[in-house]
Amino acid sequence: MARVLVVDDEENLRLVLRTFLRKQGYEVETAANAEAALAVVDAFAPDFVLTDVRMPGMSGIALTAALRERGAQAVVILMSAYGSVDLAIEGMKAGAYDYFAKPFKQDEVLLVLRKAEERESLRRENRALRQALTQDGTFSGMTGRSEKMRVVFRTLEKVADYKTTVLIEGESGTGKELVARALHERSSRAPRGFVAVNCGAIPGALLESELFGHKRGAFTDATSDKRGLFEEADGGTLFLDEIGELPLALQVKLLRALQEGIIRRLGDTRDVKIDVRVVAATVRDLGLEVKEGRFREDLYYRLNVLPLRVPPLRERREDIPLLVEHFLAKNNARLGTKMRGVHPRALELLLEYPWPGNVRELENTMERSVVLAEGDVLDATDLPERLRAGKDAVQATLDTGELSIKKTTRVIEETLIRRALDKTRGNRTAAAKLLEISHRALLYKIKDYGVD
Repeated sequence: MARVLVVDDEENLRLVLRTFLRKQGYEVETAANAEAALAVVDAFAPDFVLTDVRMPGMSGIALTAALRERGAQAVVILMSAYGSVDLAIEGMKAGAYDYFAKPFKQDEVLLVLRKAEERESLRRENRALRQALTQDGTFSGMTGRSEKMRVVFRTLEKVADYKTTVLIEGESGTGKELVARALHERSSRAPRGFVAVNCGAIPGALLESELFGHKRGAFTDATSDKRGLFEEADGGTLFLDEIGELPLALQVKLLRALQEGIIRRLGDTRDVKIDVRVVAATVRDLGLEVKEGRFREDLYYRLNVLPLRVPPLRERREDIPLLVEHFLAKNNARLGTKMRGVHPRALELLLEYPWPGNVRELENTMERSVVLAEGDVLDATDLPERLRAGKDAVQATLDTGELSIKKTTRVIEETLIRRALDKTRGNRTAAAKLLEISHRALLYKIKDYGVD
């Protein structure tokens, strides 16, 4: 319960406010004057102080200043009688948060307190975020100081310790698994397991067994009992990446696990109780998938309790210098290189490039460039041609004078696949239609070209 100290020389007003605020769930103490209030503050440690402006002896303004000098964290709200509004404004200059006029309505008092609580909650979150966000701009393995990333970090701080399902949305390469790991590491579940599975990387026939386990004899190769990933993650977090790839038949079982906290192994007749926080991620527009009948509406709403969007790198370009510095240090430590920095022209090219593959593409580019660099400062000539040309990969390849149809076709196909996936927000079926190839052929080319 939030604690409120009411300071006023009118006994009746103190009684009315104490009774009302206690009914609203506050813990309340009262004081007849400012001197008595100062004596109460240390022992009671109020979150809020409601004080009259005019009182015998020390005024409410002087009390506000005295609380600030003591370093008290209490939020001061002034009560001003008719004709003393100017004094209340003077009190706000001294450090008071707000004021309301006498006579007042009880709802008015409650509204001012609720606003003050919201502000204090946000301030606490920001303090926690500043403490968590280290000087090098990292937060639980993620790097960024841009406002869009700070929104992500604040949300993570706020929701980390709840069991509520989180749906992480974002383009490929933005770091959705890092976000999921941060949720786990900053929660009380951190001592237990973090289990990750890519729903699009396992054939549908095997995915049910992977997630829910199976009993011996459930199918031909089931020679022994097997615990599924839900049981492996019991007490911890299960990260379901590419949730949009989950077959409809398994979506029903997942919904039951989320709603009831129970699963059933394949081939078993009894249920198993589980305590798992599920975090899902997708590059697809699941709302569109629902409309087109490829994703269950009830599961979508159950997953989408706390949506969290990870911004693409092109929307937070101010983070690129920080990420470049981070990857330089990482590669120096891992590869034994001794790169001291990046030439301004090289950094300019890194900032101009659209980064369709997001942070993952930047990381891979930095590793390649560091390995091939001639000196100890990364120069523009050390960067891939696609960055130096200021054009897309196809034009950059043609400009080299390359005559091999095989090599050029590969670049063209990879570029078109990336564009199609970007346009369809990762929907591979829709991308295959745009490219006028079969879904199977697209999956093969995605794997062959290393497109994420």
